[in-house]
Amino acid sequence: MIAFNKGAAGTRRLAILLAVLAVALWPCAGGPRIVGVSAPCVEQKVFTEPLVIVVNHSNPVDDISFAELRKIFLGERSHWANGRRITLVMREPEDPERKTIVHDVCGMSEDQLKTHVLHGLFTGDILVSPKLLASPSGVRKFVFNVPGAIGYLRLADVDPSVKVVRIDNLLPGDKGYKLHVESSVNK
Repeated sequence: MIAFNKGAAGTRRLAILLAVLAVALWPCAGGPRIVGVSAPCVEQKVFTEPLVIVVNHSNPVDDISFAELRKIFLGERSHWANGRRITLVMREPEDPERKTIVHDVCGMSEDQLKTHVLHGLFTGDILVSPKLLASPSGVRKFVFNVPGAIGYLRLADVDPSVKVVRIDNLLPGDKGYKLHVESSVNK
């Protein structure tokens, strides 16, 4: 602990110390900087990019409603219209893409989704738990090799091995497209 003399000089030193700390700890939103004092954080720009739904090329589905997409991700729909079993592919829980799907499509938190899936598996309402994959390339390979698979990727991670599905007749980049994942870039 720092001891200060009582009186005007001690009060002045305390005020100077508090001012230096306040400026040094100023949020990254363009506050002033003191030469020789490192900032506690790095300024970041946040933007969004489309998150797309992908299926195997043999899947006849080209467009899906947001409501149907929600049913698929919640395990309430287990087969495609052609009778093929739906195999859901998801990323690991800490991935921002998964967080977007869980929040925006499922309308749940990660814990609520886990509880929902476990309950559904226990009661038989959900037949198979989603496949968890760690990378975009893993999702692409799985969807490419499994005819009934459905997953999600950032638009930048899509390649010709998978088919992008329209959501409510909208493609990524169309006005009103609903799925976007936050990205950040350090300045």
